[in-house]
Amino acid sequence: MPFVSIRITREGNTAEQKAQVIREVTETLERVLHKPPHLTHIVIEEIDTDNWGYAGQTTTVVRRASSPG
Repeated sequence: MPFVSIRITREGNTAEQKAQVIREVTETLERVLHKPPHLTHIVIEEIDTDNWGYAGQTTTVVRRASSPG
């Protein structure tokens, strides 16, 4: 039983986009690894940019610093 965990920042991802990701990941596992779709679990975890950091700063701070204006 495949279990796929996807972590993305929470910022404007629509329900339709997430459904498409789930569908296409499931289809890829079926096509490439021959895993049955009814046993495939996909979890999308959306993380606030204040809780996601890199380069010693939160994503919120990094994006503010790099945005024009």
